[in-house]
Amino acid sequence: MSGHSKWANIKNKKGAADAKRANVFTKIGREIAVAVKAGGPDPNINSKLRDVIAKAKANNMPNDNIVRGIKKASGDLNAVNYEEITYEGYAAGGVAVIVRTLTDNKNRTASDVRHHFDKCGGNLGTTGCVSYMFDKKGVIVVEKGDVDEDSMMEIALEAGADDVVTDEDVYEIYTQVADFESVKQAIEGNKSLVVLSAELTMIPSNTVKVDAETEVKVRRLLDMLEENDDVQDVYHNAELTEEEEEE
Repeated sequence: MSGHSKWANIKNKKGAADAKRANVFTKIGREIAVAVKAGGPDPNINSKLRDVIAKAKANNMPNDNIVRGIKKASGDLNAVNYEEITYEGYAAGGVAVIVRTLTDNKNRTASDVRHHFDKCGGNLGTTGCVSYMFDKKGVIVVEKGDVDEDSMMEIALEAGADDVVTDEDVYEIYTQVADFESVKQAIEGNKSLVVLSAELTMIPSNTVKVDAETEVKVRRLLDMLEENDDVQDVYHNAELTEEEEEE
């Protein structure tokens, strides 16, 4: 299915814009540490670590940093243990926001996230207050390369994917959570395809239109959250202007 990518527009993903932020490597380093502790240092048998490494490379993280992060997490028994905590709330204009964090200090992170919401005209809510508006999906981003749209659709659907969206120079393959790993393995096993990233993400079932004044407040909140070292992912259901989204 051709069309503008809902995933690219809705999720503040770690792409070219985020790669400019000084904290992007810190965030990925935390994910590497969590993945290693959960499944070991070998990406061949630790699919979560393999996915984080793919994300690291997509963000131009030097290979030395990746290797160093894996060694540190696997060899240092006194390394910091990070806990994953998800926060939910509303930005200005009733925009639903989900914030996924990895933290070594729950009190600090909760205080920071609440402060960000309050400062930008929103409010932090309770667990479940907005997550029902989102569907958890697998998203696999693949380079177009020499593979045409029809071929990509056939490969993906045969592997068990739900849909394929064409977006500029990549294909975005959507899956159910239960099918994510098997589809990812099938795509990775195809020699004609180059996987840029693979992750489970939150897709909103409906979006919210905001006026220009509200959009400024929403963007400010999203930026503040993304710049927080503890925040790994931010999802929202605002329809933001396309020209701003591509900056």
